[in-house]
Amino acid sequence: MPPKARRILVLGIGNLLMGDEGVGVHAVQHLSKSPLPEGVDVVDGGTGGFHLLSYFEDYPSLIMIDATMDGQPPGTVRTLRPRFASDYPRTLTAHDIGLRDLVETAALLEHRPEVTLITISIAEMQPMETELSEQIRAAIPEVLRTVHTLLEAKGAER
Repeated sequence: MPPKARRILVLGIGNLLMGDEGVGVHAVQHLSKSPLPEGVDVVDGGTGGFHLLSYFEDYPSLIMIDATMDGQPPGTVRTLRPRFASDYPRTLTAHDIGLRDLVETAALLEHRPEVTLITISIAEMQPMETELSEQIRAAIPEVLRTVHTLLEAKGAER
């Protein structure tokens, strides 16, 4: 009998009303249309907030997808395995609270899931823009491939 599938959450963070800053949400919308392994859930985390804390308690493994303004060329996709709140990219102003705040609070509550963060570099936020720029839209397939590779590495089975 095969081992029970691991529970994994893929969480997209971003504000759909701020153009490229919403790439995490766009990515999970695409991901939710594809077949996923058993035990994998996909959630639109929107602009973050403390309501996301329950996911840190409920899932032993999280893959988070978010935009970052890190000075890299727009559309650069990076995978990070942050261990401490200070390892997270700086907060983009469109979020209610930043990932660092969320992680620090989860740690205080002793909720420490394994977190993998996929970041997509953006150049700027575009207020009241719901479409992604061409460079960021072109990065979505790489983000999806990265998620599927991570799921496979984490033992999720199709």
